[in-house]
Amino acid sequence: MIRFIFIGLLLYIGYRILISLTPANKTSVKTATRQDSGEETFRDPVCGVYVSEENAVIGKHDGERHFFCSMDCLEKYREQLDHTTSTS
Repeated sequence: MIRFIFIGLLLYIGYRILISLTPANKTSVKTATRQDSGEETFRDPVCGVYVSEENAVIGKHDGERHFFCSMDCLEKYREQLDHTTSTS
């Protein structure tokens, strides 16, 4: 009887490990959304926080505007761009 409990416990632990290793199903998120107040918000490409245009730090890349929650995120984005362009 103890063998069955032990085997069941091992199977359960293995199942939980497999579930934690598989990526969760993510639904696609639009970059711009509207809040209940009708104010348009934008998703920060670095940290994923939604920010209104009024409160955003705006950066441009290839003529496209990107909205950031802070200067730190803007700088991280620029560092990522520098890193990807220098390795290509």
